[in-house]
Amino acid sequence: MKANGTTVEEILANVPQERLEAFNKLHEVIVKNLPKGFEAAISYGGLGYVVPHTLYPAGYHCKPIEPLPFAGIASQKNSINFYHMGIYSKPELYDWFVNEYPKYSTRKLDMGKSCVRFKKADDIPFDLIAQLMQKMTVEEWIAIYESNLKK
Repeated sequence: MKANGTTVEEILANVPQERLEAFNKLHEVIVKNLPKGFEAAISYGGLGYVVPHTLYPAGYHCKPIEPLPFAGIASQKNSINFYHMGIYSKPELYDWFVNEYPKYSTRKLDMGKSCVRFKKADDIPFDLIAQLMQKMTVEEWIAIYESNLKK
């Protein structure tokens, strides 16, 4: 589902009313805990947290005009989704997240390779997301991305 808006501000303003508070809080938590170098931006038509072209001019290999994606959030039909490429690319970070999740939520973890789905806004573990965002520097993400790209 493509986000409704062409700027970060428009996307944040156009989230369905019943999700607006939680979605905006999730965005704020992510931005507050983003390591230096990452920035909030439009990424593939949605709200992303990326390595800007000023730091990584090559951009994303599939579409170099796009900055290198790192994380993102989306209001989908049945859930608020949180995407984090670090947990997809770094097994020990994935393991950490999966092991920590039950300490922050009583709900079963609904997760794909890089996507965590929250069917209810009250289920979002904001403190855990904050910690996760701090666990990878922009330099580490670029190194992991490039090493996986060369495989």
